[in-house]
Amino acid sequence: MTNAELNQRRQQATPRGIGVMCNFFAERAENATLWDVEGREYIDFAAGIAVLNTGHRHAKIIEAVTRQLTQFTHTAYQIVPYESYVSLAEKINQRVPIAGPCKTAFFSTGAEAVENAVKIARAHTGRPGVIAFGGAFHGRTFMTMALTGKVAPYKLGFGPFPGQVFHARYPNALHGVSTEEALASLETLFKTDIDPKQVAAIILEPVQGEGGFNIAPADFMRALRELCDRHGILMIADEVQAGFARTGEMFAMEHYPDVEVDLLTMAKSLAGGLPLSAVAGKAEVMDAPAPGGLGGTYAGNPLALAAAHAVLDIIDGERLCERSRRLGSELAEVLNGLKTECAAIAEVRALGSMVAVELNDPATGQPSAELTRLVQQKALENGLLLLSCGTYGNVIRFLYPLTIPDAQFKRALAILSDALKAI
Repeated sequence: MTNAELNQRRQQATPRGIGVMCNFFAERAENATLWDVEGREYIDFAAGIAVLNTGHRHAKIIEAVTRQLTQFTHTAYQIVPYESYVSLAEKINQRVPIAGPCKTAFFSTGAEAVENAVKIARAHTGRPGVIAFGGAFHGRTFMTMALTGKVAPYKLGFGPFPGQVFHARYPNALHGVSTEEALASLETLFKTDIDPKQVAAIILEPVQGEGGFNIAPADFMRALRELCDRHGILMIADEVQAGFARTGEMFAMEHYPDVEVDLLTMAKSLAGGLPLSAVAGKAEVMDAPAPGGLGGTYAGNPLALAAAHAVLDIIDGERLCERSRRLGSELAEVLNGLKTECAAIAEVRALGSMVAVELNDPATGQPSAELTRLVQQKALENGLLLLSCGTYGNVIRFLYPLTIPDAQFKRALAILSDALKAI
């Protein structure tokens, strides 16, 4: 069985709408290493799109899921509940950076978590409107597509989308959007599109994922909290990609100690490769929907819950927040050091191990998706798997497992350096 044969079968059996980046097929994986069906080895700096902060097949996760398999795999929590759901909710409630009593509900995907956060916000406020930001990514369902601030490829041909969703500008100094201009865009929405008294929630990623790893400035976050308080609007942090030690803290909102959100969504690395998501928030907000208003057949699957309990133990036991900060600092230092040899580097952004490099055409100064693809290609030829992102497709994001061995990490940085120098 070869990659070419499998690609031919894939094209015949699956629709073109399921875009696939790599032309090889995985056979096995361990920590930060992937092997394809032909035996080639790759260093995985994609981690299933930020799902594997604890690496492929961590022994503690395998052990926890195996143990759960010997007990039961499914009852539907809403029909027959189980202790692991309750105890994981208790742990999350203690860890989210929200003061006072908190509650948590579990779902399966990040999009489900965001959808349910919107439901909870509307139930609590009695208002319909939701404001998101340009460059945001919140999912692929109809509500989350409406919230997502990027058209291609996520929205093409899929409209119309749910109403009462509006977009403001997200601060981005490199692209000329200051905190003041971003806040002014919100005030413009209130004058031209929706009365703030009709807005249930403002949702944002503290660090935009698909948008290019853009980090929200602290003054913007403070002003946004004040605006929400002034108008009775809930503030929702989407930490689907940023959570679970990726930014050097358990949650990215911990980088804003004087800003507290009302609801926080999470998924991806929560369960180390198994599908699990959650909404956590202030108890009085979380309790707004009536009994039966939240849930799902597979929401809070016991196998995924077992994995999530193990993930929290791994993050604590292996000090992954601290390791995230160290690895991210090393990577950012290498990238900044390459600016003299790679004129295409426009900016390096880093918060813990949520690191990105933005590439522009040196001749024009314009965003270059072409150069970004070239770096990806050259890195892949030498065994390093990278992901791109950004509104213009000109950002490389780094999502290595935080458990990656130091020697392998240094080898990856050497491959990356060569790829950037080559352009």
